[in-house]
Amino acid sequence: MANRFSDKLTTEERKELPSSDFGLPETREFPMPDAAHVRAAESYFRYAPEDKKPLLAYRILQKAAEFGVDVQSPVIFEWAEKHES
Repeated sequence: MANRFSDKLTTEERKELPSSDFGLPETREFPMPDAAHVRAAESYFRYAPEDKKPLLAYRILQKAAEFGVDVQSPVIFEWAEKHES
């Protein structure tokens, strides 16, 4: 696994991740196997396609809870509310 203080994964590490570790599992985008990657997904959220933002926001909040990350962006919470669970 990547250095625990880094949000960079090698191609091989990324391939080994289960789809459930991605913010967008269908396309395997926004990997979040640890707290550093949850924070990275939060910071890159604005680059996600508009139609995928509700799911991504919801998944960021799920992973944040799992890894004890305090999500700072009110935008993430707003988009997560639009996700149909």
